[in-house]
Amino acid sequence: MSVYLLVFVILSSLILIKYLYYRRRRSLKGLLSDVVNVSSSRATNGAGIRALIVTAHPDDECMFFAPTILRLVELNVDVHLLCLSEGNYYSQGALRKQELLDSCAVLGIPDSRVTIINHKKLPDDPKAKWSVSLVSSLILNHIRDHSFNMVLTFDGRGVSGHANHVAIYKAVSHLASTGRVPDDCSLLCLTTVGLFRKYISFLELPVSWLLPSCLSCVIGSQGYKKARAAMFCHRSQLLWFRHLYIAFSRYMFINTFQMIPQGPKNLKIY
Repeated sequence: MSVYLLVFVILSSLILIKYLYYRRRRSLKGLLSDVVNVSSSRATNGAGIRALIVTAHPDDECMFFAPTILRLVELNVDVHLLCLSEGNYYSQGALRKQELLDSCAVLGIPDSRVTIINHKKLPDDPKAKWSVSLVSSLILNHIRDHSFNMVLTFDGRGVSGHANHVAIYKAVSHLASTGRVPDDCSLLCLTTVGLFRKYISFLELPVSWLLPSCLSCVIGSQGYKKARAAMFCHRSQLLWFRHLYIAFSRYMFINTFQMIPQGPKNLKIY
């Protein structure tokens, strides 16, 4: 009897997850029109949406943002990536830069839409304190130069707690609070979840669905294969625990975002 009950619970859970998966996929188009200041019809086919993913290191784009990139590319959104370091912590900057370009190609972002910063004041180092003003200026200039109307990056906990991730959130939050971001640009941060939720793979979907978020991106098995292939482009980083991450991390399947509130525009800071 207990075996039948267990089978029933497992099958019911899988059916629920599949239902929520398709519901989330369909709702993304509507959520985009709510998040970005474009009409629902234009959001449906990606017209008028220029999205910028801001990361700290090569491999962040697929470890944490793959579901988002894949879904936005699928909707024909103009997706760009700004990576604020070459990932030179072990003196592998040139190699990791090429790995990043290869990964982005798998995810659907061509080289021409990838910008990699190599600045001596922005080292790939969890102990380094990145300048909020410098990071803010780099991001703001990139937004203005390319007329982005949606920026997605880490939240205040940086998903993995890496100091460089957190520094980006502080910089974007600073831009938001001082009203320096263009009026039509929405700022979103990737939700950090607890350790248990982080490593239950696609089983985390029902939990994410029950919790409030302004944008949610979910991929299925084909999307996961692309996300995994992108991760395997970063051969220099594939230590044993990264294989476990690829197999079990919810960020390989699901991204949920919260809006970063913006302050009054044209606020003067003395």
